[in-house]
Amino acid sequence: MSPLRGFSLWRFLVVLLIQGTILGATYFALRSAAIQALALSNLNWGFAVLGASSLGLALFAAFSLVDPSTHQQPTQSDLDIGRVEENVVSSWLYSLLDRLEVGVVLATMDGEVLLTNRAMRDLFAMSDDEAQAASLPHLLRHYQFVELWRRSREKNVPQSLTAEVPQSKRFLRASVYPLVGSMHNQSLLLFEDVTELRRLETVRKDFVSNVSHELRTPITSLKALTESLQAGALEEPATAQRFLGHIETEVEALSELVDELLELARIESQQVPLQRVPVDPCELVQQSARRLKLQAERARLILDIDCEAGLPEIAADAPRIEQVLVNLIHNAIKFTPRGSIQVGAKRADEAVEFSVRDTGIGIAEEDLDRIFERFYKTNPARNKSGTGLGLAIAKHLVEAHGGHIRVESREGMGSRFYFTIPIAQ
Repeated sequence: MSPLRGFSLWRFLVVLLIQGTILGATYFALRSAAIQALALSNLNWGFAVLGASSLGLALFAAFSLVDPSTHQQPTQSDLDIGRVEENVVSSWLYSLLDRLEVGVVLATMDGEVLLTNRAMRDLFAMSDDEAQAASLPHLLRHYQFVELWRRSREKNVPQSLTAEVPQSKRFLRASVYPLVGSMHNQSLLLFEDVTELRRLETVRKDFVSNVSHELRTPITSLKALTESLQAGALEEPATAQRFLGHIETEVEALSELVDELLELARIESQQVPLQRVPVDPCELVQQSARRLKLQAERARLILDIDCEAGLPEIAADAPRIEQVLVNLIHNAIKFTPRGSIQVGAKRADEAVEFSVRDTGIGIAEEDLDRIFERFYKTNPARNKSGTGLGLAIAKHLVEAHGGHIRVESREGMGSRFYFTIPIAQ
């Protein structure tokens, strides 16, 4: 943590606490910390901060810090809380600040950095030397955040924005709060990592787009086939039969989509009870391979089984794990023009690792992180069949068993999907 340079830690911690940025802390813990800071630093009891969060406003009300007509002096019991050795409380508050997942910076109106915390190093991928920067522009190294601070300083109002930090490849939501009272020439900057929120928002948008696309294609085809039949194709038996065959195919595709969507929704909401019993891993591998052996032969692919001898039983819902294996083998067949597929199982610490390896077209590196998302398809031009839900269902089923599923692949050099299931106790 950078030196205080003459700044009162107590006043800063009151500002930080009333902003409600301490994640997971209870109201009483926050109130106790703020009372200690107030008592030890003899702060003006009417101290306030612009742009307080909803939690901050609740704390303001609790301390009578918002409405001047309700200003009250701290009670004797409150002051008794503050009668703790200052260096002990200081150490505790420093430790608390460094445990925050939110990046914190306190800066003067001239841009001098008074205080930072450890989270700033991770959020901005700073070196030790960079984290000791004395000026805000040199510390942040991001023009959008610096301009945000300048705009807040000039207008004297809170400002916020979300931007990506190239060094750490994270999306951060920055908030700048100009302070008032005895700290009127200083600003509090908070940085929250919203990378995961941005990813989930992308997934949500893709989900809506993909559902629309998956529904639009068969519906458009059904509409065209129906119109053709109404326009006279019914009078030609051979043509009518061919069109009815196409209609049946599209209806089956819609039915499969709806069924998989409902199944995924049930699995995600934990509405699918798992009947876990001791199961022989090799039996699962063999049964799954038998189900798809004919399909592999038709594709002129070699389907091998490699199951380690003497494997312990796993605690699993056999049909569900078989469903995962069948899905992975089916995908391997679909994306392997020539070569072989190997299905296996081996011991992995306190679990059994199942794997499906192929010599197919592989997966591009940029697709690996999203391969298990709903509706996500690698190279849609080559992957027009299927709903794009199979791997998402497989992932949730494996995780429901307490395992993990992963993929290793290089484009043009095949793929290896593998997952673990805990050993039966």
